[in-house]
Amino acid sequence: MPPKTRARVSKRPASSDYDGEKVGSKRKAAASVESGKTEESSEPPQYCRWLMKSEPESRFENGIDVKFGIEDLKALPDQTGCWDGVRNYQARNYMRQMKNEQLAFFYHSNCKEPGIAGVMKIVKEAYVDHTQFDKKDVHFDANSKPDNPKWSMVDVQYQRMTKRFLPLSELKKYHLQHRAKGGPLKDMALFTRARLSVQPLTTEEFDFVLSLEDEEPL
Repeated sequence: MPPKTRARVSKRPASSDYDGEKVGSKRKAAASVESGKTEESSEPPQYCRWLMKSEPESRFENGIDVKFGIEDLKALPDQTGCWDGVRNYQARNYMRQMKNEQLAFFYHSNCKEPGIAGVMKIVKEAYVDHTQFDKKDVHFDANSKPDNPKWSMVDVQYQRMTKRFLPLSELKKYHLQHRAKGGPLKDMALFTRARLSVQPLTTEEFDFVLSLEDEEPL
């Protein structure tokens, strides 16, 4: 997400990721047309913790580098950026549930070693994603109209790096253990809804994952 004036963060899956997701966006790659654009009718459960994916390595889409890692967010003014470019209804709906001050993991995706790199905070609740109307933007959506916009974004602020990088491979080991014997990661969306670039976490899931930064790698 190399920023524009008001820190931009783009997230939208596009090239196959290690974990089976598609990620790639203009600055912060993390949520796009992963599995089709069909609205959901039932009222979703409410969450208060999140995992948001972005690409930390350079990849060009329509001549624009969609790279945006946690260091890029950290380098922005006020260490704050907008998480634009989400083009998946379920991921968008999760962003619309987000509240100020809620925490999210910054997940590096579509890279040599995917995993959790740090923690950020929601500092502005969902509002209209202007990139959907910009014909020069890789996230332009000709079917979205200014009087009835389809896509939203939130603002996020860097909080800190995790004490150590928490790789997908390690998280998967815990997921498999917990699925077999019980534990907080048994139903973690990272493995049950892997393609989503914006994912909900329960408080128990979030706290357990965060506790791993103080443990030796599994």
